[in-house]
Amino acid sequence: MIDEPFAVGSTLFHRLDARVKCIAAAALSLDLALTGSFTAALTGCLLTAFLLLLSRPDPKLLGKRILTVNFFTLFLWLTLPFTYGGAEYTSFLSLQLSLEGLGTAALITVKTNGILFCFLALLATSPLVNLGHALEKLGMPRKLIFILLFSYRQLFIIYQEYERLQRAAALRGFVPTNSMHTYRTYGHLFGMTLVKSWKRAERIHQAMLLRGFHGKLIPLNQPPLTGKDQLFLFIMLLLSLLLAGVSLFPCPHTL
Repeated sequence: MIDEPFAVGSTLFHRLDARVKCIAAAALSLDLALTGSFTAALTGCLLTAFLLLLSRPDPKLLGKRILTVNFFTLFLWLTLPFTYGGAEYTSFLSLQLSLEGLGTAALITVKTNGILFCFLALLATSPLVNLGHALEKLGMPRKLIFILLFSYRQLFIIYQEYERLQRAAALRGFVPTNSMHTYRTYGHLFGMTLVKSWKRAERIHQAMLLRGFHGKLIPLNQPPLTGKDQLFLFIMLLLSLLLAGVSLFPCPHTL
């Protein structure tokens, strides 16, 4: 079953047009990704965190997403201070830490979390189907959008087939152990998952052709841009320009 928990809600972000949110997310994320200024990155991170709070996400789900992403940034903190080099060092528990390495790790962490907050606030609040149609309206190739939407749908079909075969094996008394029988069983399980999902995808394609599908996905709901959408887009683009200005004209204490 397709689960999009952040797309369920009644806040302003859930009601905004997906095209507006795609443009705003692209502008803010590009600012954060390309900046070398710690001041601009921190400002952008705080801005996107404020936007995320306004979207009212589920605290437990939000915490899981943040922990998952920052698990990878933890490796930067464990490696960069010892391997980055530079002219300035500090001692910690008889270890020599590079100040430039610490600053780089902090900068990457702030930028990573800022982009995560931006995507959760602006993109995750819309179903992927709406985002796909929005990207098509913004000029993305139709074939790429078709591949995106159907790949997303097919992932859940594969998972459903895997769960069905796993339940069938458990009902037949299969208990995984460290043995060749277990390895062969899992090999057959994965193989049959792909075969069954392929056959199911063929049936879906045949059903679409019978209903007149000719390569174009037609959304059921196509609301026009409202004044709120245009005002929100103007504010987001203005904030993106301000962040870009902070990056181009950094403060004296900027990393």
